[in-house]
Amino acid sequence: MDAINVDPGWLSLVPPLVAIALALLTREVILSLFAGIWLGALFVVGFNPLDATMTSLEDFILDPLTDRDHMAIVLFSLMLGGMVGVVARSGGAQGVVESLRPWATTRRRGQIITWVSGLIIFFDDYANTLIRGNTMRPMTDDLRISREKLAYIVDSVAAPIAVIAPISTWVGFEISRIQDAMATTAAQVVEPELQAQLLAGAANPFNVFLHSIPYLFYPIFAMMLVLMIALTGREFGPMHAAEQRAVRGEGLYRPGATLAADVDSLLGEAGEDVPHRWYNALIPIATVVVVALAALWYTGAEALAGQEFGIREVVAAADPFSALLWASFSGGVMAMILAVAQRILTIRDALGSWVGGMRAMLMAVVILALAWGLGATTGALGTGPYLAALLGEALPLWSLPLLVFVVAALTAFSTGTSWGTMAILFPVVVPLAVAMGAGVGFEAGHDYVIMLGAISSVMAGAVFGDHASPISDTTVISSMASACDHIDHVRTQLPYALLAAVVAMLVGNLPTAIWGLNPLISILLGLVLIYLAVRFLGRPVEGDDEELSEPPAARSASA
Repeated sequence: MDAINVDPGWLSLVPPLVAIALALLTREVILSLFAGIWLGALFVVGFNPLDATMTSLEDFILDPLTDRDHMAIVLFSLMLGGMVGVVARSGGAQGVVESLRPWATTRRRGQIITWVSGLIIFFDDYANTLIRGNTMRPMTDDLRISREKLAYIVDSVAAPIAVIAPISTWVGFEISRIQDAMATTAAQVVEPELQAQLLAGAANPFNVFLHSIPYLFYPIFAMMLVLMIALTGREFGPMHAAEQRAVRGEGLYRPGATLAADVDSLLGEAGEDVPHRWYNALIPIATVVVVALAALWYTGAEALAGQEFGIREVVAAADPFSALLWASFSGGVMAMILAVAQRILTIRDALGSWVGGMRAMLMAVVILALAWGLGATTGALGTGPYLAALLGEALPLWSLPLLVFVVAALTAFSTGTSWGTMAILFPVVVPLAVAMGAGVGFEAGHDYVIMLGAISSVMAGAVFGDHASPISDTTVISSMASACDHIDHVRTQLPYALLAAVVAMLVGNLPTAIWGLNPLISILLGLVLIYLAVRFLGRPVEGDDEELSEPPAARSASA
């Protein structure tokens, strides 16, 4: 549906704000999401309730589901869930836990291992989240790490590492947005020198992206905050209560919680006579990773057939959604082959476990579809452009990176999509930066720093808004993969995301824009501030360093 201009413009903010407020207050995320969609549809159709209901179902829920990329994510999630179901029933998941036991003997070590695994699967945030959440959950359950904490570790490394990595499914989208924005801006300026500099940037957007990486303060701080919390064993906000509950054996998740993935009843566990072999989990996971990387290369090389290219160009031209489909299907097939070949499961049992794993993802798929629906609603109402226009006038040049970060965060928070936020803001931010003077001395000097700060703030703010939003697809997937109550995940993660964002603005966006401070110095200062915040705001969790020689009763009691 084409965007419309609602009058007054602030009405475009009402549907996402209502959905977010209802989700936080009622913890009924499905009802809240549909309420936001229906309210937006009501504005679109002229306040006719019946038409609003039909528009909600057909235009804002069905149409986004028919999008090829969205369906690829749904199928990837379902098939990866199927693989996890087979791995669980064949004893692979427990085998991984037992193989990690010599190292993951404490909650602290378990959290560090989970954090490190996020850096390894750097090439895609969806694959990162789903693989790590499903694989690490048995280990973290045995170590009395709450599901909320697992979801936080999973969520706070997946998108941040993907947005930074020079080779990932994100980089192609990012550099294409940078390229289009610079080319469009170049066509609008009259100064020959500035136009030539913008065209040079459009000709090599990957170089501009590489220059912007040190200015991605929020993703860097978000990842390092996870590590500092794991190392210090200190928590603050609602997460401290969640962790204390888990350590005391009072439940891995809140009593009465609604798990985004019903793994306990649907995945099942291996029988008593099933051997616990770690390779029955790691071989399927390795298959997913290898096939995903190979498929990225194949689809990218096929798109560039007849041209000279390197790794960067291949990744930029690749089809990440096809790659993820091939990868999840291959991983499921490999898991079933291993289980059947070792006579652990019959073919019928393996297929049943695969279907059971997919059924465990049903709740998350529904939430994901509604999140996309609300994103379509905000797109139709023009929420993103309204926010950009509202906050983008009469500003001093040095304030641009900070302002862009805030606008990107609000847009991603309201729409639930980081990619959608980048698509909305890049065409606005680059021309705005040039109009305010950031194009003077482009690719040299302080004004280029402003341009880099503005470009990186679009990406960093989008990731922060995505982390903070209960309607974000990656936040939903993190809850799903970790089998955590979705609203509990949002409430426990939000204080940590806010801390990383505030530090990013104070020591990153402002000093680099005002004084041209080296971004590496900003990063070092930010890490010191984050450590001090964790040290003085956080409280230790009782029993965090206790050695766990056997799985606690709390796991079976709460599962």
